[in-house]
Order: sequence, then C-alpha cells, then structure tokens
Amino acid sequence: MLAVDTNVLVRFLTGDHKEQAATAVALFTAEPIWIAKTVLLETVWVLGAAYGFEQLTIREGLLKIIGLENVQIEDEPAVSAALALTAHGVSLADAMHLTSRPAACGFVSFDRALVRRASRAGVAEVFDLSAKR
Repeated sequence: MLAVDTNVLVRFLTGDHKEQAATAVALFTAEPIWIAKTVLLETVWVLGAAYGFEQLTIREGLLKIIGLENVQIEDEPAVSAALALTAHGVSLADAMHLTSRPAACGFVSFDRALVRRASRAGVAEVFDLSAKR
C-alpha cells in the first residue's frame, strides 16, 4: 500500500501535467492507495484556490476516488459523513471537524454560519458560543 501526497491526488483528478497525471493514473490503477484526511483537505484547498473548481465538482471528484476499490481513506466513516454535509453548504474542513469528534461530544464555535448550516443539515449538539455572552 502507498500513501499519496496531495500533488499526486491533484494530478490524478485534474490531469493538468500530462506526464505526472499519467504516472498518477498508473499508480491508482496498479497499487493499493491510502489517503490521509489532511491530504483530502489540502486537495480541496488546491482545487478551489489554485484551479478555481466549484465545490460540487470537487465533492464529486472526491466521492469517485473514495469509491475506488483499491483506495483506503483515513477515518473513512468520518470523511464520508463530512462529504455528505458538504451537500448542505458546510465546507469540507468544517464538516471534518464535526464528523471527526468523538461520539456524544458536543461541538462549539463562534462561527454562527457554521452552526446554522450544521444545524440545518441535521448535525446534533452544535452550539454557537457567540450567543452565550
């Protein structure tokens, strides 16, 4: 099994550097792959900030990668749950914060918009600290 860096995942998803993209595709075709949550988060940032991809496009690409038979994701249940929350307007980073917490552990933030989006998405035990003045 090989753990991949963000640049390998970006090349696999974008194909923007022909030679490196071909190497990444060959790697994903031939080897068992492990992807860390931090690599996924950085990939989302790179694809959005550097490539200008829409969040929906990024989400679809990550779902396809996660669905590959030879790919293992760190904490896959939390990542899958986080990707589901992105469909409700929660950023992947915020969604990972929410889904990576221990069971029966509340979540607090001063970010009212995050709390509102998470609550609308059905996430329990999310509290707005700015309301507790």
